[in-house]
Amino acid sequence: MNGAAPRHLPSRSALAGAGLPEDRQARIAARRAFVNLKQTYLLAIEALPGPRADWLRYQVRHAAEPADLWLLRAAVFDALSSQSHRKERDTLQRGIESVFPSRGFANSGFAPMF
Repeated sequence: MNGAAPRHLPSRSALAGAGLPEDRQARIAARRAFVNLKQTYLLAIEALPGPRADWLRYQVRHAAEPADLWLLRAAVFDALSSQSHRKERDTLQRGIESVFPSRGFANSGFAPMF
């Protein structure tokens, strides 16, 4: 037998930054879009009173990915259902459509992600 030492592979964390520059730029762009959407949600619900609004703010603050915000959209729109919150609803809808486009893609042949 040869006396060669076993080969040790670097940990996954050492490879976390590996990849093409385009991959990194895409991750940064996706992160920015998520943060912008999260801020849009928070601005839409910041003036809402009550424990339900507190719960929504907590959920939005602790959202870790766009899918978390997607799942909260119905509850947020329900909380913003009064006519006085029309501006917030419209702003939030534009923000959601910037991350989860739905209009104009019906004939694309691709299934929506969510």
